[in-house]
Amino acid sequence: MNIIIVGCGKVGATLVMTLSKENNNISVIDTDPDVVDQIAGVADIIGVVGNGASLNVQKEAGIKQAEVLIATTESDEVNMLCCLIAKKSNKDIKTIVRVRNPIYLDEVSFFREELGLTMVINPERAAAREIARILRFPSAMKIDTLSGGRVDLLKFRIGEKSPLSGKKIMELSQDIRNSVQICAIERGDDVIIPNGSTVLNEGDRISFIASPLNATRFFNAIHIETDAVKDTMIIGGGKLAFYLAKILLDTGIAVKIIDRDRNRCMELEEALGNAVIINGDGTDENVVLEEGLETAQSLVALTNIDEENILLSLYAKKHNKKAKIVTKVNRMMFDSIVEEIDIGTIVHTRSIVADNVTATVRAMQNSKGRSQVETLVNILDGKAEALEFVIREKSEVTDVPLHELKLRDNLVVACIRRRNNIMYPRGGNTICVGDRVVIVTSHQGLNDITDILKDRR
Repeated sequence: MNIIIVGCGKVGATLVMTLSKENNNISVIDTDPDVVDQIAGVADIIGVVGNGASLNVQKEAGIKQAEVLIATTESDEVNMLCCLIAKKSNKDIKTIVRVRNPIYLDEVSFFREELGLTMVINPERAAAREIARILRFPSAMKIDTLSGGRVDLLKFRIGEKSPLSGKKIMELSQDIRNSVQICAIERGDDVIIPNGSTVLNEGDRISFIASPLNATRFFNAIHIETDAVKDTMIIGGGKLAFYLAKILLDTGIAVKIIDRDRNRCMELEEALGNAVIINGDGTDENVVLEEGLETAQSLVALTNIDEENILLSLYAKKHNKKAKIVTKVNRMMFDSIVEEIDIGTIVHTRSIVADNVTATVRAMQNSKGRSQVETLVNILDGKAEALEFVIREKSEVTDVPLHELKLRDNLVVACIRRRNNIMYPRGGNTICVGDRVVIVTSHQGLNDITDILKDRR
């Protein structure tokens, strides 16, 4: 597809790299010539220097031929203006806009309707929802929702003396195998899409599909606690902290935020009446200890500096081994290091946005096809994908038992939702029109359900 991305900051740059790998034709617009030159050179795309809200600049970037415009500048208002001008220039274009300011929180539906927006993305709010899910289910390292919240994709680490360690998947109890679908394993640097004979080892990071109820039953069966945290300490008081605190307070979880900016603390205190706001340096060990680090049930490190967040999480782990720890990291190069030292959950706002936008673009590419990508989640540090397809028409894969299909290697049909029924399919199950099907694979770029077949790619 022909895509224009306005704004080459952290989110914009991530989208450029992600969508260019999907074989899209990308043009970028930014006011900084150095940034444009750098990203255009790395990604081998068209770069235009200028204001993305200018009609002439958009024309230079190819707005007449573009199918999608994504506005991700630092200004919400500029982003919306970019989309408005794009729609006036090209009535068929799809527009995606980043809106971050909390004052627009309740007006998203209005903007989408009045400006004809295809998608509104709020990176901080999306990340806050992901963190909130983790704090409500702290046994998992990561939780992504699929199929409208009816199914979760959860990740956890097999610990010492786990009843899973050393067993083949086919040897697990019938209750466990019927309640979840183990669909991916990360073992060191290797990614494994398992089958029944795959042996699970201590230290493996396992991703599995389950309904929220069955996920609880699974963790109980392997003797892992599943109770939600009752309180959390948040270090850093930015937009993400605000959105997270608002969600947690609404669900009855006590919140304490520590931030070194006095003015920001006053703003948060006014906006979040039931939260405890502390003006102090959350990276100072004396401050966090004084504020109850050793007894907190969870800590979320949300400063703007990766190194601070990682060190703070390490310090918290040392002084409170039972606490659930969530660490915001902007640079993905730290992922493998953080996971090896096991300090909890890592959150990337940029990768969350990239997943959502990529799924939307893939759905646009196949909007007239037999099936389309409804949800896309990158898992295992981007080495695998979980995709949810909506099956709209008959094809080579429908009404055929799965064991008769020649499926690609390193791919598993992880879940089928048929009306209100959730199935973890076996060889005799079939895919039918109307189903929602979750595929987990280490292959990249699947657009249609028929891409799961060997001879289709």
